Amino acid sequence: MKIVVHIDEAEQWQQALSEALPQAKVVTSEAPADERQGADYLAIWKAPAHLLQEQTQLKGIINLGAGVDYLLKTPGLPSNVPIVKLRDAGMGELMADYALYGVLHFYRSMDRYLAQQPSATWQPQEVVEKSQWPVGVLGLGAIGSFVASTLQQAGFPVLGWSRSPKQISGVHCLHGDDGLPELLGQVQCLITLLPDTAATQHILNAERLAQLPQGASVINPGRGSLVDEQALLDALGSTEQPGHLRGALLDVFHEEPLPADNPLWQHPKVIVTPHMAAPTPLNDAIDQVIAYLHAFEAGEKLSTVNPDAGY
Repeated sequence: MKIVVHIDEAEQWQQALSEALPQAKVVTSEAPADERQGADYLAIWKAPAHLLQEQTQLKGIINLGAGVDYLLKTPGLPSNVPIVKLRDAGMGELMADYALYGVLHFYRSMDRYLAQQPSATWQPQEVVEKSQWPVGVLGLGAIGSFVASTLQQAGFPVLGWSRSPKQISGVHCLHGDDGLPELLGQVQCLITLLPDTAATQHILNAERLAQLPQGASVINPGRGSLVDEQALLDALGSTEQPGHLRGALLDVFHEEPLPADNPLWQHPKVIVTPHMAAPTPLNDAIDQVIAYLHAFEAGEKLSTVNPDAGY
């Protein structure tokens, strides 16, 4: 078995996979072309097109992350090779931490206390019952489901939305075109964890942001393409003219790194984080990749990426 690895931490991956699979030849994308060619598997994250185009006998491609939008847009991606992706692999807990922090930030009025501090204003804010402060999660895949369950266990009423019907204990799951406005109209805080597909581009546009209750907040650790940034800025307004929305915690953007002149950096109601919500834990991810490789070799049926759906 030959495996070619492409990721920033490629040498760590190479060492770990070689130790776990001593019968396999594991090389990184930095190896000479003749050593890379003839691979059985690619284990890759944002690989250059030539790495896919030079392969002729692939049995499978393992995407070393949950998002496959970059891979599916790569020229030369073979149409007849099954693709699997990391599903949670330890990212769920980290994403849930980020989401819970954001929810608590707005629920306990930390944004308002920060705004009061420059004027030395000592003014406690009302704490409403959690039962009166519903939270919405868009996207109920492996990570979204984990996040929704974590927030529900923290005591918040949670509404979840996905394209197709889902069932999660304790979470009010909605789906389809009718379910989305129903969710948006009820939640005090909205978390977006959808994949980047043609159907989700700017799913949070001006019309949908306006469907959120007055004073709602938005947390986006999912994909930058999900939110129309200008529509969000308009909905937030300014200090002089407050808008419909209360604030936003954003981890992903249309352009990354976020350009220094992007107005999101300076907006008083926005917290910017540098795409750090859920880095992939190496050990958990390697365990999942090894399981995938064993399943491929054994001819087992795997849950693969649907390129037409985009996830």
